Amino acid sequence: QLQLAESGGGLVQPGGSLTLSCAGSGFSLDYYTIGWFRQAPGKEREGIVYINSGDGTTYYVDSVKGRFTISRDNTKNMVYLQMNSLKSSDTAVYTCAAGFAIRSTLEPAQYDYWGKGTLVTVSS
Repeated sequence: QLQLAESGGGLVQPGGSLTLSCAGSGFSLDYYTIGWFRQAPGKEREGIVYINSGDGTTYYVDSVKGRFTISRDNTKNMVYLQMNSLKSSDTAVYTCAAGFAIRSTLEPAQYDYWGKGTLVTVSS
C-alpha cells in the first residue's frame, strides 16, 4: 500500500522552529516530486514548496522563502521541511504530497499521493 505520513507538527512560539517529516511507504520518494501544502483555518489549501525528483531543484512561495527549507533523504525515504522564524500566519495543517513524472508544480491535481497532514500551531 502506497502511503505518505507526516510528523513533527505541534505548538511553537512565534519566532520558533519546527521540522516536519514526510515518510513514504510502499514506494520510493526519490522518483517523485514532493510538495508541501498547508491549509489555515478558514482558508483554502495552498502549495508552499516543492522539491523535484532527480536534480532536487526547489521552489518556495514568497511567504515562506528564506524561512523554510525542504530537503530529502532518499536513503531513509524521507522528505523534511525545516521551518524557522515561524509566525502566527504559519498556523495550518501541513500536508505532503508526491507526484510521479511531474516537475516544478504546486498544482494539487498533479500530485498522486497525499498524507493526512500534521497540525502546526504558532502561538504564544
